[in-house]
Amino acid sequence: MLKLEQAVLVEGKYDAARLTNLVDATILTTDGSRVFRDKELQNMLKRIAAAQGLIILTDSDDAGFRIRHFVTGLVGAEHVLQAYVPAVHGKEARKQAPGKEGLLGVEGIADDLILQGLQTALDSAPAPQTTAQDTDRTAITYTDLYEWGISGTANSADRRRALLARLGLPPRLSKKELLQVLNTLYTWESLDAQIKMME
Repeated sequence: MLKLEQAVLVEGKYDAARLTNLVDATILTTDGSRVFRDKELQNMLKRIAAAQGLIILTDSDDAGFRIRHFVTGLVGAEHVLQAYVPAVHGKEARKQAPGKEGLLGVEGIADDLILQGLQTALDSAPAPQTTAQDTDRTAITYTDLYEWGISGTANSADRRRALLARLGLPPRLSKKELLQVLNTLYTWESLDAQIKMME
């Protein structure tokens, strides 16, 4: 499994599910073209990219490249690594027919080609700088989400939506995405303070 410091951005949930077995990283989705109009998603991507960097891994069709160019311009090219998969003709097993251009998406590409694309992107990156502050952070855990009442408790869905609205984050983050995003953007102490202000 390839361990990545940067978050990886793919187009959809099937691409994200595919990467879960290949990389140890924060995996985010654009939900296809939703990224063009969803301001909360755009703001989250900007914050994630500035905090830890972003590897963009979209399909090799025209729609994938439009998303890639849009997000790169949105978050700033200095925060982005570009990972590419080859244009392979075919269709994914779950689909009735191939896409408009007849190309496989990320979900249908062979593991070794995905990993090669990611490794090529990593090889193009400058060496990261770590600080003592990065290594001394207390990680936010699923237990913390439970104890703060934003996961697994009565009214946790309402509290989570209120917290995400307060933090300017998209309301549709999965529990796993939520944990990854919070750990990227906040320290345990700063998030605890934000949650106490809601009470």
